[in-house]
Amino acid sequence: MAAPRLVWTLFLAVVFLGGLLAALPDRNVYPVTGEIFVHELERELFQDAFPSVHNNVEEIPPDVPITFHARLLGYPDLPRWLRYIQRGPYETAFLYGSPTAKEKKAGRQTIEVKAYNRHTYETVKQRIIFNIGSSPDEQLPYQAEFFVKNRDVEEVLPLEAQQLFQQGVDSIWDQDDLHIINITSALDRGGRVPLPIEGRKEGVYIKVGSIYPFSDCLVATKSLDNEARCNMEQQPVLACHDRFYPVLIIDWCNITLMDLSSPSTAGPVLISGDGVLEDGSEFEPPTDAPEKTFLYDYLLTILLPLLVALLLCLFLTYIMCCRREGLIQMVHHNTIHGNTEELRHMASSREVPQPLSTLPMFNVRTGESINPMQGRYDSAHVPLILDQK
Repeated sequence: MAAPRLVWTLFLAVVFLGGLLAALPDRNVYPVTGEIFVHELERELFQDAFPSVHNNVEEIPPDVPITFHARLLGYPDLPRWLRYIQRGPYETAFLYGSPTAKEKKAGRQTIEVKAYNRHTYETVKQRIIFNIGSSPDEQLPYQAEFFVKNRDVEEVLPLEAQQLFQQGVDSIWDQDDLHIINITSALDRGGRVPLPIEGRKEGVYIKVGSIYPFSDCLVATKSLDNEARCNMEQQPVLACHDRFYPVLIIDWCNITLMDLSSPSTAGPVLISGDGVLEDGSEFEPPTDAPEKTFLYDYLLTILLPLLVALLLCLFLTYIMCCRREGLIQMVHHNTIHGNTEELRHMASSREVPQPLSTLPMFNVRTGESINPMQGRYDSAHVPLILDQK
């Protein structure tokens, strides 16, 4: 009887675990090199795949908290070029990044995404296959990076927000053949987390590229007058500064222009020798290391501090014992001590009359004293007049 019960228990456990961990079909996406790629993790798609939706007749409310976890299949984290952002369990999650030619050579990359229901602890997973290809306009020699101060990164990832920004850049670049290359949060560039005040944003860096040269407005941002104003923390004077305002606030002092049309100057030629390996060679460490004496290190770390301490002791001894001020202080101390002892000796051996104020029945006005032992009569019965006499 025990064996059938065990088999039945295992069967129920498998069915239960299978119900908790559901899976969506694989999805193929096609990012291209040199352009921003954004993939939105749809909450409704994962929410409809939770087992509780199929088991319950009632509809699940749309405000179920869902968190996602994404990783490269077989690895604990995402690839270097891909980033994940979700502000909270009730917010939309995004996978975004800009692949390079290195990722294109690597071929396909499979990202495993798991969605967690924070109420029922159910899990739904999906595999997203990234097929990285080449962009037809891969060579964009003129690139400009803008810093948007009043936006967070998840606010500019949707397609509508990208189109709005691109329209503003088209108007100042005087052409409509721009491509957004990359979007980066200011926190990834070393920025600070803003204070929890309404209207404070982290900021976003948006890089765009084109095959056409920069416009006069963009070139004017790097003029000497505008750079001087930026050094004084003042916005430069530009004719195109209001093309984005008030929807987007651009920091015109934090704009970067990159001209890749001209070939870069060749770097220093490496000469084979010490520190430079030839192609196909391996590093061979020396077998016999030369002997090294540590005498100078010992003198520097041990004897030198002891010598300094000895000199300080001699210097303090000279000041306290050999200087005139030190001798005067010592003589003065001895004089006070001797005078104190002398006064104590005189006080113990003196023979002087006892002060009148210490005698009994002392009259302050007359200076007379009356021995209380004289007379055995009761002074309380003496008339007051006689007593005054």
